[in-house]
Amino acid sequence: MPDKSPPASMAADVAKLRRHVRILVELGRLAGQPWTAERFLDQAVVQVGRAVEIHHVKILQYRPAMADLLMVAGTGWRKGVVRVATFPSDLRSPPGRAYLTADPVSIPDCANAPEFVLSETLREHGIVSLANVPILTDGAAWGVLEVDSTVPRDFSSDTLAFLIAAGAIIGSTLERRTAVGSEAAALAEAAAEARRRETLLRELQHRVKNNFQLILASISLQKRRFGTGETHRALDHIANRIHAISLAHDQLSARQDAQIVEVAGYLRALCASMEQQVENVAIEIEADDVALSIERAVPLGLIVNEAVTNSVKHAFPGRSGRIVVRLQAGIGFGEGRLVVADDGNGFEKGDSSGSGLKLIESLARQIGGQVSIESSKKGTSTSVTFPVIG
Repeated sequence: MPDKSPPASMAADVAKLRRHVRILVELGRLAGQPWTAERFLDQAVVQVGRAVEIHHVKILQYRPAMADLLMVAGTGWRKGVVRVATFPSDLRSPPGRAYLTADPVSIPDCANAPEFVLSETLREHGIVSLANVPILTDGAAWGVLEVDSTVPRDFSSDTLAFLIAAGAIIGSTLERRTAVGSEAAALAEAAAEARRRETLLRELQHRVKNNFQLILASISLQKRRFGTGETHRALDHIANRIHAISLAHDQLSARQDAQIVEVAGYLRALCASMEQQVENVAIEIEADDVALSIERAVPLGLIVNEAVTNSVKHAFPGRSGRIVVRLQAGIGFGEGRLVVADDGNGFEKGDSSGSGLKLIESLARQIGGQVSIESSKKGTSTSVTFPVIG
């Protein structure tokens, strides 16, 4: 009889996935232990090393006072490194980029990654490949989980998915332990906070608006230093993104324990502003009533900004056009859908990998959304499906 067993590579992939699941379960069990955060993190790096089959693992915590990342837990490192070694938090640092962008960073060959600068600690340990993912608490980056290899390694999508899941467990555990420790103080503060919220929100909006105006004025001054061309277009694009964020803050209102944006009004204001800046292009908006936190509303506004800008720039060469922005609530199980569609000329499949699309995909990931793009000679439609969470 012919051998019906799966190929060796498939069997290895299945074994790897089973190992990942088993160790994620173990991480969840460890998270429930009545340990200090330090002991939990020490155990977590060991489990991550087992799952990824790698010797060097570390967890880095961002320190605002020093603007660096401190190795607060690690395995496989020389004596005196853990809880002592620090790493830069800028974009040229691999963990710094993961922290600042809240996106995974994977480098299969550090020697051929000129956009990054490898730290002295990694060079001393002979690290040649690495991958890191952000650890989030309270919706913001707390630090970074990183795995480092002394042999060349191209980290698979399954490995990155495991690291993201492990980072989520670590982040939620840290957040929960912090919350438990401060629960009594939070209850005492709640009554006074309710009275202050409206006043503070008005003051916040005023100050933020002034700051945005200063930034936009600075960009305008910088434009005068350059002639027309790519530099002007790049600065205009940056200014439009900043303006999109500013409009979201204009729509803020206080509700319970969150700062809420009524997204329909926000997108209408944004589309009206963008339509004023273009000629021969109509921008229409159809939006259901959806209320989201400022942290989730801003990425939606930036996605609209990017998608509309792409259409204005590429869809209507030498002619007028129409763009429709549609926000639908109640799609599927607790999901919403944002669609930006134009009646332009469309594009070839190979032309859909520009920086605008990459930014849209990154913004969608921030809110747990998925991007779908369809294009034909009748136009292009960019769709983002996302969970509607306040």
